[in-house]
Amino acid sequence: MADRDGIFAGDDPFQIARTWLAEAEKSEPNDPNAIALATVDADGLPDVRMVLLKEIDGGPDDGAFVFYTNYDSAKGQQIAQTGKASFVMHWKSLRRQIRVRGTVKKEQGDRADAYFRSRALQSRLGAWASKQSQPLEGRGTLVAAATRQAVLQGTNPARPPFWGGFRIAPVQIEFWADGAFRLHDRFRWTRDAKNRWFSTRLYP
Repeated sequence: MADRDGIFAGDDPFQIARTWLAEAEKSEPNDPNAIALATVDADGLPDVRMVLLKEIDGGPDDGAFVFYTNYDSAKGQQIAQTGKASFVMHWKSLRRQIRVRGTVKKEQGDRADAYFRSRALQSRLGAWASKQSQPLEGRGTLVAAATRQAVLQGTNPARPPFWGGFRIAPVQIEFWADGAFRLHDRFRWTRDAKNRWFSTRLYP
């Protein structure tokens, strides 16, 4: 598109997203990689929560946005049912946001194992201890479970079978930047059946 220049320039929406995230890492005070992840339950009721985006992987042909979680959590079960998710990441310091919609597959095996090993020991033990999204009697129960897992798992716990990554393969990626007098800039990238990406400017 002729007027897609400046911060919107480029032929690879994944690289644009990486560039924006790199800028946010220099200006956002906390968690520049935080995303508001939306899923839908069995009744069609939307659900949303904040998670941390851990990787923007690949490019136009095979790109995906990757995060990690407990597969037995509400979001894990909802993704298993629908195979779809969307998210938005918004940076107040940049006055920009990215929206993504797509299909979801698990990220397991060596890559998930490597990421799990990179986490702090207490976080790895916490992953074993937490029955995420299930009722909890009190904080003491959770702390006791983590202490128990420290004994059972030792100092090098393996990745739990119920914990791993999800890869969101987008069908749409939208970039938004704040403009004066609410005349914002929006560009939506859409992937067609032949895996080609096209951008369209949208009214704000």
